[in-house]
Amino acid sequence: MKKTFILLAALALAGAAHAQKLVIKGSDTLGAKLVPMLAEEYKASHPGTTFEIAAEGSTTGIAAITDSTAQIGMSSRRAKPTEMSAATAKGISLKPIIVAFDGIGVIVNQNNPLSALTKRQVEQIFAGDITDWSQVGGTAGPISIYTRNTSSGTYSDFKELAMKKRDYASSSQKMAGNEQIASEVAKNANGIGYVGLAYLHDPGIKTAAIDGVIPSEASVIEKKYPYARPTFYYTNGEPAGEAAKFVEFTLSDAGQKVVRKVGFVPVRPLN
Repeated sequence: MKKTFILLAALALAGAAHAQKLVIKGSDTLGAKLVPMLAEEYKASHPGTTFEIAAEGSTTGIAAITDSTAQIGMSSRRAKPTEMSAATAKGISLKPIIVAFDGIGVIVNQNNPLSALTKRQVEQIFAGDITDWSQVGGTAGPISIYTRNTSSGTYSDFKELAMKKRDYASSSQKMAGNEQIASEVAKNANGIGYVGLAYLHDPGIKTAAIDGVIPSEASVIEKKYPYARPTFYYTNGEPAGEAAKFVEFTLSDAGQKVVRKVGFVPVRPLN
């Protein structure tokens, strides 16, 4: 009986030695749908691997690499110079790896009669210059603006791509994630917000064409959609161990097919 117990304990220790845990933190755009689905696919062929995924914004992902609290940081924006400097000061080399392309879609309530806006109108709405739908040819009513919170890469990217780096209107309401923005716009006939490609088909919303262009795989690849951008994994230098294997899987044909299935744009053409 004692020998059996010792054998079982040894087997348990051996199993624990082979078990790998990947901690991945950061972007909600990547972490709410895409990375969990990639993790499930990965575990099918790597059953000893477990994941801890925290999707709380791109800023937290970059900080997690700098603080060595994650092996992979998810980010929907590039690291800022201040973040690069902070990492270097700690002996960390932030390495960006493009894992998918995205297009930030401007969404309105499905009952809103408007289905198209110009880039100038988008800038003016989100900056607070335009405050009523009648000012852009819609049904009269005060515009309710929903944005991401300040730790979000999408929050920063939209300011860069759509607002000429202007501040958001003081009346704008900050949401924790893409799904929350979609949900609020779906409930509010006067709502407007923005979400990544993977969230454009949530119920109760529709996507506004921007200068006649709808965000799609084709318009992002052809660089016709104005609010297109890359999304990233960040690692400390070249990824190693299980993190390297997961990055390799993400960039493989199998991983990039998941990217497309979720709604993002693969980093290269797929067969």
